Amino acid sequence: MSVGILRVAQKKTSKGCRGNVLRIPSLPLNQLIGPIATQENTMKDTDIKRLLYTHLLCIFSIVLSIFVPSFFLENFSILETHLTWLCICSVFVTAVNLVLYLVVKPNASSKRSSLSYKVTRFLKCCIYFLMSCFFFHVIFVLYGAPLIELVLETFLFAVILSTFTTVPCLCLLGPNIKAWLRVFSRNGLTSIWENSLQITTISSFIGTWLGAFPIPLDWERPWQVWPISCTLGATFGYVAGLVISPLWIYWNRKQLTYKNN
Repeated sequence: MSVGILRVAQKKTSKGCRGNVLRIPSLPLNQLIGPIATQENTMKDTDIKRLLYTHLLCIFSIVLSIFVPSFFLENFSILETHLTWLCICSVFVTAVNLVLYLVVKPNASSKRSSLSYKVTRFLKCCIYFLMSCFFFHVIFVLYGAPLIELVLETFLFAVILSTFTTVPCLCLLGPNIKAWLRVFSRNGLTSIWENSLQITTISSFIGTWLGAFPIPLDWERPWQVWPISCTLGATFGYVAGLVISPLWIYWNRKQLTYKNN
């Protein structure tokens, strides 16, 4: 009798437990992931618009460097006063990059840094920029640029190429070599800004390389004088990268994934 009573009690207890189990309604996976994906797409579209506006202002700085000096300097032109234009273009592009990255702050950090840290960081950026100029100058000489003659022309060419490549890296990544290597390595990107930086830098180098092809030709054109064709090629490559990168990122925004996502 006692065994039978225990079995009946266990059945009732088990039935009661089953009746008290909470049933959570299951939602389709699309309803769970949909809002998150929509929010990420909205954030990407917003960043792409900011990137496009930033690049348009960078292009505008180059346009200003072509037309504004003619109001203050007599007989100013890109070909006849090429060295002067290189200096002006470098100043304009650097100033606009600094202002834009200070306003947009694509890699803003929540940590507050002291004044001494900011000064040290700025001095490091200046040193890195000078090192980049001397590095490019040596590379140009190794690839056939005059060693003793046209030294100023070669160095200013290195300055303008550093302006198109090194300055954006310093503004976005700071004087951090590890971050530079990460951005220009495979699958090391963490944002669309770094993706755009990669495209713009590579296009500047490609433009410089293509600009060297007309130099040995016997066309006897004024823009074939060293280093005019190379600097113009670097400028066109930089502008092309500024135009192409937002469009390419927008076209492939659904396929792009970054490490921090």
